[in-house]
Amino acid sequence: MPEPTLSRQSQLAILAAGLLSFIGILVETSMNVTFPTLIATLHVSLATVQWLTTAYLLLVTIVMSATAFVLKRFSFRALFFFAASMSLLGTLVAMLAPNFALLLLGRLLQAVATGLSTPLMFQLVFTRAPLNKLGLYTGFASIIISLAPALGPTYGGIVTSLWSWRAIFVGVLPLLLIATLIGAYAIHGPALGTRGQAFDGLGLALLAVTFGSLVLTANMAGTHGWLSGQFGALLAGAVVLILVMAWYARHGRRRLFDYRILGNAVVRQRLLQYFGLQFINIGLSFVLPLYVQDVLGASPMSAGLMMLPGALIGAIVAPLAGRSYDRIGAAPLLILSASLAGAAMALFAGFTGHLTVGLIALLYTLLRIGFNTGFGTAVSDASLQVTGPQKADQNAMFSMMQQFAGSLGTSLMAAVIAARALHSKPMAATISGSRADFLGLLGLAVVILLSAVVIAKRQAANNQ
Repeated sequence: MPEPTLSRQSQLAILAAGLLSFIGILVETSMNVTFPTLIATLHVSLATVQWLTTAYLLLVTIVMSATAFVLKRFSFRALFFFAASMSLLGTLVAMLAPNFALLLLGRLLQAVATGLSTPLMFQLVFTRAPLNKLGLYTGFASIIISLAPALGPTYGGIVTSLWSWRAIFVGVLPLLLIATLIGAYAIHGPALGTRGQAFDGLGLALLAVTFGSLVLTANMAGTHGWLSGQFGALLAGAVVLILVMAWYARHGRRRLFDYRILGNAVVRQRLLQYFGLQFINIGLSFVLPLYVQDVLGASPMSAGLMMLPGALIGAIVAPLAGRSYDRIGAAPLLILSASLAGAAMALFAGFTGHLTVGLIALLYTLLRIGFNTGFGTAVSDASLQVTGPQKADQNAMFSMMQQFAGSLGTSLMAAVIAARALHSKPMAATISGSRADFLGLLGLAVVILLSAVVIAKRQAANNQ
């Protein structure tokens, strides 16, 4: 009896949604290497310009939080075309923006597109891929959201050095057209059904305010310092909002997600690992281009090319890790992933004052191998723990949290460096702030490793 396979049309549908997601993430990380240029040409500060990444990722997070409902209510085709329209409009607004405010508006329109297309891509995988190939196809899908952050600085650095930061948006227009044409042919199918549930508007608003307050709190630390009264007041407010959101998730009549899936210990741990790996990934993608330009005096092109080897090798690792997951399961891969990420961050922290472009490229490649080994594995394994309509809840929750990881990670990394700049010269602040960022990311890698080991031992005990 032949093994079940994924049809060519379904493969193209996943590709189309993936390309939309790729465009959004590519542009987001491309902008990181343009920050010094934008600061000079648009006359804004680092604390302001970082909102191009932070606000983008925050809105993506909020949009994704609604997709557990949206994926059940609307057809895949309708969602795809709405996302494509938002991507096109946002690209045009950003490309032609005469000031920072309109550039940010264009990025926020693109955020809506990415917030819909990424969960749509994974939902197509989870609902159409045969179980014996789930890891493989999730690995390929993970290339989209893991390769784009690494290629982004290279792409952004090259086009900014050769032409202008506006060329970043010009260059993605052909890719957007290709994605739309493929999606028009391949994406079909009815909505999954909402089972009579009403949309939780209050829950969405509460989540948006809570996540926004956390990002604003980190930004306030960079603007006024970690010991400032402004930071302390916002931090206290953020803690209160977290507690309110937790109470509402437990007792509210309507819910954005079916939170019962978090009762499964494996789902909880995989969510932590998924969140943590993306936090490290996006946080590092912010720090490294800033470091090589401010400290080493490298051009945007050099800053981008520095990250290219890691991007390409990571792209190769992702489907290989997916195939390995189908054979040996998640535990060995996640332990290896966290170990490699931790080793890379320890070396970054240890050599901070002596980093070169070549050494950064080497250590970043090590990090990308670790990241791509575990990122797709975590979401694949979580998807097998739920069934039926709960797959949309798991998909939306994981997609939301990996985007919030990027938003919070960027904001915290920037805040650490910006806070140092309040009392030090810019170059010294970047060096000492980067070292602190590397140490923080190392601590997170250790937490991910411990989490993977604990759940692996628990699963091994249950199987005896």
